[in-house]
Amino acid sequence: MSNSHDAAALPAEPVTWIGSNRREFLQKLGTGAGILAIGYQGAASLRSLVPNVSYDAPTTVKVGIPMDFPDGLKFLPDLRVFVFREGKVFHAISAVCTHLGCTVRAEALPQPETLMVEGPPLHVTHRFQCPCHGSRYTGDGNNVAGPAPKPLAWYRLSVAPDDGQLVVDLADEVDHDFPLTVA
Repeated sequence: MSNSHDAAALPAEPVTWIGSNRREFLQKLGTGAGILAIGYQGAASLRSLVPNVSYDAPTTVKVGIPMDFPDGLKFLPDLRVFVFREGKVFHAISAVCTHLGCTVRAEALPQPETLMVEGPPLHVTHRFQCPCHGSRYTGDGNNVAGPAPKPLAWYRLSVAPDDGQLVVDLADEVDHDFPLTVA
């Protein structure tokens, strides 16, 4: 009698119902885990395309104490920039030819000239020439001959508040009437 009592206590199809439910659950769990793993691997692959370190040169660079610059022109070859000083007034002009990017040379003028730029008169002692394709520029960077399509860039100059050095911002081009006056 104990055998019939035990058989009567169990439902007719619990094994099939629990088994199919468990199977569906495990299939969905496995599919979800597979999709998650593929998504994670895809994201990791895309992240590997972005460098962790930037090897670009900084755009703002300290170039020295203003009083260390001589009156006239000083070429900074690492930055490819000319820094001009006239008393307490400074301006910076790019040495990169606007044609194909060669470094222009400064040539001393036989006699200094005064150019009327948008702002106050500018006293120039040099003109620029590109050795690659013959582009020529006036002392304020305006293109006057050759294949150069536009003038040389002028860069923003400022004074660092922490140590008083001149700072050239190579990413900030300014108008040709932007000199910096240092007190």
